[in-house]
Amino acid sequence: MLSRQVFRSLRAAAPQRAFAAVPARTFAAAASADVKAPIAVFGLDGTYATALYTAASKTSTLDATAKELAKLGSIVEKDSKLVTILSAPTLTPADRSAIAAELVKQAGASGPTLKNFLDTLAENNRLGLLNGVIEKFGQIVSAARGEVEMTVTSAQALDSKLLSRLENAVAKSSYVGQGKKLKVTNAVNPDIIGGLVVEVGDRTIDLSVSARISKMNKLLTDNL
Repeated sequence: MLSRQVFRSLRAAAPQRAFAAVPARTFAAAASADVKAPIAVFGLDGTYATALYTAASKTSTLDATAKELAKLGSIVEKDSKLVTILSAPTLTPADRSAIAAELVKQAGASGPTLKNFLDTLAENNRLGLLNGVIEKFGQIVSAARGEVEMTVTSAQALDSKLLSRLENAVAKSSYVGQGKKLKVTNAVNPDIIGGLVVEVGDRTIDLSVSARISKMNKLLTDNL
């Protein structure tokens, strides 16, 4: 797990720890003003995500950066301890630098864009924002590619054939604009009992058994 690698990196960096203040670094200072994100994302993590998109677009490394950041996202999602480590207030500048280096290694970053970005997060003591940055960067990239996100929630994982049928059906509907592409994700939530909950963009189609039970309970309550 990455959290173990991070712990090793921290131990290796321990003899070199420096407690001197490190000036805040602005990642997008040299970003071109004519490169704009296709959508606005909010919060401090949104600001960093937008800066990364701007820098990656300017250096023609958007696709590579998106793949590297998605890989990091998968690692963070599977390692609950890592989020706690990244947000630890006791990390020294040397600790954060060692963590950033390990993150770059795990992402398989081949160019300077992601490395410079993670170094900036480390220097500004914002590594704890990484999970939010990954999510919002993904939203920006999806918008830039003309993708509409569709999340299909089911009680059990769906097979690829059923997902494909759902994708084709929704792609032909008014829920997806002309020229847009669907980006489909299957989320599993046993609490819905059965059926599906389909989220397309900001719209939700709730066909779950739990929703039907809730409606039935409300009808019973209102009429008793």
